[in-house]
Amino acid sequence: MKKKIIIIGAGGHAKSCIDVIENQGKYKIYGIIDKSNKNKLLNYKILGNEKELPLIRKRIDNAFIAIGHLKDNSVRLKIQKLLKKYSFKLPIIISKKAHVSKNSKIGEGTIIMHNCVVNSCATIGKNCIINSGAIIEHDTNIEDNVHVSTNATVNGSVFIGQNSFIGSGSVVKQNIKIKKNSFVKANTFVKK
Repeated sequence: MKKKIIIIGAGGHAKSCIDVIENQGKYKIYGIIDKSNKNKLLNYKILGNEKELPLIRKRIDNAFIAIGHLKDNSVRLKIQKLLKKYSFKLPIIISKKAHVSKNSKIGEGTIIMHNCVVNSCATIGKNCIINSGAIIEHDTNIEDNVHVSTNATVNGSVFIGQNSFIGSGSVVKQNIKIKKNSFVKANTFVKK
C-alpha cells in the first residue's frame, strides 16, 4: 500500500513535482496545501493553507515542498522549517526516468526529476531541486537548498554552496567551487 503524502504549493513547479511523485509510485497524494483560491490542481484537492498543517499531520506523515526556487528560496526555507516543526517526514523523490548511482547520497526533501543523471560519489543535500535533464557528475558536493535547473551540467568534483541557483542550460566546469547564495544565470559557462 502506498504511503500518503501532501504537497505544499500549487504552481507550475508543483505540476512537475506531482508528475514525478506519480511516476515514482511510492506515495499517494492526499491533497495540496496552498494559499491560492484554487480548488484543485491536476485533480488533487487543495486542502487549505499552511494553518491546516497541524490537523493534517494527525493523519498524514509525509509532506513534499513543491514550490520553485529561482532568485529567492526564502519561501521554501520557511515551509521546510514549518514542516519540521510539525514532525512531517520529507521523503526523497526520484523519478524512475532518472539514473541515480547507488554510490551517491541524497538528502531528505530533495527531488531528482525526469531524465536526470546523478553519477557515482555525488552528494546532494536536503531540500534540493535537481530539475529535468540535469547532470550531476562524479564526486560533486551540492549543499542544502540548491536548485540545479533544467538541462544544467555540473561536472566532476564541483562544490555548490547552500541556497544557490544554477540556471537552465548552464555548464559548471570540473573542480569549480561556487559559494553559498550564488545565482548562475541560464546558459552560463562557469569556468572560475
